[in-house]
Amino acid sequence: MPAQKVRRVTIYVNEADAWHGKPLHLEVLRFLQKEGCAGGTVLRGSAGFTKAGVVTTSLVDTGGKLPLVIEYIDAPEQVERVLPHLREMVGNRLIALEDLELYP
Repeated sequence: MPAQKVRRVTIYVNEADAWHGKPLHLEVLRFLQKEGCAGGTVLRGSAGFTKAGVVTTSLVDTGGKLPLVIEYIDAPEQVERVLPHLREMVGNRLIALEDLELYP
């Protein structure tokens, strides 16, 4: 069976990020589900840093600002369709796109 062409979207945020007063990572998942995307996952980082140079390592140090990574994989057309709204939701946070081949 031939490989399926898909695109992985990775979004880097933190626990303190919000969309209309609600946790951003959960609102992104709700949006993706509502739009019929194949699925999504949020991964919690134990440490991280940004261009600002601040390294976060624990709940005590960060005050709830640990890094989160949102990932989902879908058809390239679906990714392109929802990407403008995702960019609006995450603001200046990083979004990375990768083209992949899935083998059943």
